Amino acid sequence: MSGGSDRNNAIAAAVILLGAGLLFYAMPKIMLWIGSFSPMLAGVFGALAVLAFFAVFWLRSRYQRRK
Repeated sequence: MSGGSDRNNAIAAAVILLGAGLLFYAMPKIMLWIGSFSPMLAGVFGALAVLAFFAVFWLRSRYQRRK
């Protein structure tokens, strides 16, 4: 592997983790806001947020496998 590829992978992982961290940091306030309309929607949002974290890495791995 070349050094550039490793660096790009590290940058991509850092961006994904930073974005997920910001989402999870704000998630309680977002869920409380959504929960004021519907508790069920707040639960669905929480579940989708957690699944999205894993889906991003799954999609990235599929993309890398094709390259």
